[in-house]
Amino acid sequence: MTRLSIIVPAYNEEEFLGALLDRVLAAPLPNGMTREVIVVDDGSNDGSGEIAAQYAARCPQTVFVKRHGRNLGKGAAIRTGLGMARGEFTIIQDADLEYDPREYERLLGPLLEGKADAVYGTRFAVGTERRVLYFWHSLANRLLTTAVNLFSDLNLTDVWTCYKAFRTSLVASIPLRSDGFGFEPEVTIKLAQRQVRIYETPISYHGRTYEEGKKIGKLDAFFALATTLRFALQRDIYKESGPEILDTLSSAQRFNRWMADTIRPYVGRRVLEIGAGIGNLSRCLAPRRELYLASDIDAEHLARLQTRLSHRPNFRAVTCDLSKPADFDALEGQVDTVVCLNVLEHVEDDETGLANIHRALTPGGLAIVLVPEGMSVYGELDRVLGHCRRYSEEELRKKVEAAGFEVERLFGFNRPTRPGWWFNGRILRRRSFSRFQLGVFDRLVWLWRRIDGALPWKPTSLIVVARKKS
Repeated sequence: MTRLSIIVPAYNEEEFLGALLDRVLAAPLPNGMTREVIVVDDGSNDGSGEIAAQYAARCPQTVFVKRHGRNLGKGAAIRTGLGMARGEFTIIQDADLEYDPREYERLLGPLLEGKADAVYGTRFAVGTERRVLYFWHSLANRLLTTAVNLFSDLNLTDVWTCYKAFRTSLVASIPLRSDGFGFEPEVTIKLAQRQVRIYETPISYHGRTYEEGKKIGKLDAFFALATTLRFALQRDIYKESGPEILDTLSSAQRFNRWMADTIRPYVGRRVLEIGAGIGNLSRCLAPRRELYLASDIDAEHLARLQTRLSHRPNFRAVTCDLSKPADFDALEGQVDTVVCLNVLEHVEDDETGLANIHRALTPGGLAIVLVPEGMSVYGELDRVLGHCRRYSEEELRKKVEAAGFEVERLFGFNRPTRPGWWFNGRILRRRSFSRFQLGVFDRLVWLWRRIDGALPWKPTSLIVVARKKS
C-alpha cells in the first residue's frame, strides 16, 4: 500500500480545524493508498491543540499531533511535519477551509503516473471555481509569482498556493530554512535548482476575507520578496555533503565533456553506466546509443536522471548496487560496455564489484573503470565522498585481471587537479568543493586537456579499459 502524508500546519484555527480534519479524513484517495494526517499546532493560544488531540485519540493510527511551544511560522511547522512524515508522497493542507481535500486525487495524479516530482495546485487556471476577492491581493500574488519565476526560470502561475504535493524523500532531502510564509518561494526555487519535474493542476479555491481570518498581509509580501532574493542568490539544495559535491560538479560542463571525450572511443552501442549520480556523464554519453542504462542506488539521483534524460527513447534509469550480485541477475550479459566512473572506490569489497561488472558484459565486452589514484592524497574530501581507498596502477591492474578481464589500456587522467585535491582535502580539510575554484578550473579545461600528459606529478585519477575474455 502507498501511504500519503498530509501535513496540516495550524495556528489559532479552532473554528475551522475540526471541520477541516473531517474533510481530510473523508477525502477520496487513489486505489491502494492510505493516509496519515500530521497536525502541527504552531503555538496556538486557542483550542486548536485540544481539537487536534481529540482527533488523534479517536484515530490513533491515522492522526498524529505535534505541538510547538510558541508560534514559529508556517515554514517551521512544515519542517516539523516533514520530520514525522512516513508516506511516499506528502501534501500540504492549510488548516482553514479555503482548499478542498476532495481534490487530492487530482494533485496526486501526475505523481502516481511518474510524470512529476512535485505538483502545485493553481487557483488561477480557467475552468475551476474560485471565490472572487481582492484585486490588490491577487495582483501581489501574481507579481511575487513572477519574481520567483524570474529567478528560478519556471513558468508557474501560483507559487503561493497552499496545495503542494511532493515525493516525500525529495523535499526531506532539501534544507528548508524559512520559518514563515517564505517557505513558498524557498521550496519553489530549490526545487527548480534541483531540476525536478514540477506540474500544475487546477484546483478550486474558497478564500477567506481579512474579517474572516485571512492571515497574509502586506508585510508578508515584503518578506516573501526578500526571501526570494535570498535563495535566488545562493545554492543550498542538499542536506548532505556528497550530493552537494555532485551538484557542484554538474556545473563543470567542460570538465565533464573532457572526461566523456576521453572514454568515448571505447564506448559501444549497449551501455550500462554504474553510479551515474545525477547524470553529469550520462548526458554526454547517452546520445546515439542503442541502449543506455544509467544506474544508481539513490532514489533522488535516479529521479533527477529521469528528469534530465527522459526525452531520450533509448534511456532507462535503473536501481543497481555494484556491491550486490543480486542486482546484476537481470543485467547478466545484456550490455557490450560498462562505464564505472568514480564508483569502485566506494565499494568495500571491490573484487565483488568487478565480478558484477564482468557478469553484465557480453563476451568480448569492455569495462571502462575510473578510480582515484594514490593514498598519499587521501583526505577529508575522500572521506566525505565515502571513498574506501585510492588505487595504485599495480593494485588496479591486479584486481581487474583477477576478475577475468584482459587489460587493454591503463592510463592517468586529470593531473591539474591533484595539487588542489591534496591542499583542500589534506591541509584545509574542506568537506566540499568551492564553486569559485571549480568555475575557474572549468574555464581553463581547454588548457588542461593540452598539458595533462606533460605535468610532472601523478594524476588525480586512473582509467582502465579492460575486455571480458571470450
